[in-house]
Amino acid sequence: MSDRLEDFARDEFTADGVTHRYYRRGAGPAVVVIPEIPGITPKVADFARRVSNAGLTVFVPSLFGVDGADPNPNGLRGLPRTGALMARSLTTVCVSREFTVFATGKSSPVVDWLRALARHAHAECGGPGVGAIGMCVTGGFALAMAADETMLAPVLSQPSMPLGISPSRRRNIDISPDDLSTVKARCAKGLQVMGARFEGDVLVPGSRFEFLREQLGEAFIGVDLPDESANPAGLLPPHSVVTEHLIDEPGEPTRDALDAIIDFFRDKLSVG
Repeated sequence: MSDRLEDFARDEFTADGVTHRYYRRGAGPAVVVIPEIPGITPKVADFARRVSNAGLTVFVPSLFGVDGADPNPNGLRGLPRTGALMARSLTTVCVSREFTVFATGKSSPVVDWLRALARHAHAECGGPGVGAIGMCVTGGFALAMAADETMLAPVLSQPSMPLGISPSRRRNIDISPDDLSTVKARCAKGLQVMGARFEGDVLVPGSRFEFLREQLGEAFIGVDLPDESANPAGLLPPHSVVTEHLIDEPGEPTRDALDAIIDFFRDKLSVG
């Protein structure tokens, strides 16, 4: 069932001539929730609600896809529509100059807009800074956003870029050397970065988290979940930690990971 997102306020934000719509909900310090492919699905919206209900203001940018569309409205019978939505969103990402999908050693240009949105959100919401979570193709965006001093709580949920078609790509992530150097310097001064993945996820190989541990040291908090902890109702193999493959029951590893992410936001942004 699609989500009309009626409990979110809607607005647009422009930076350096680039404009995107965003959805806002809650009160308190800001967290930017960057959707995964195919876009702001009902489960992405539900995750944003969980974050806002924890005493935070979520800003959910619309970067691709159909806002609120359910990728699988009829269960398995909806697979053709799921594929169409995924293909449409992937095409948008691949052809857009805002996204660097296939290159290594680069931060996507859209990160500049996201950093500006984070600064705008901080100015409106106050608090010590902002948090952000990227998912799948946007997972590394939260890391690149941490080159800005405003970012205090970056979370990388199943960061999937660059595509791991070679060993060097699997031991890498979509961030420029300059941005990575800045983030490493911030980590040396106390910044922490959180990441989550399923152990068998071929889109997020274990060597990517090894790379992050090598680069960021103890500042990187990596959560590796067993594949059997994923929701079996998910259409794809274990991948989306806080959305499609979440089992929302106390004691479930995915629920524990979701709770840990929200606690990370609350702790770093001094909520409660």
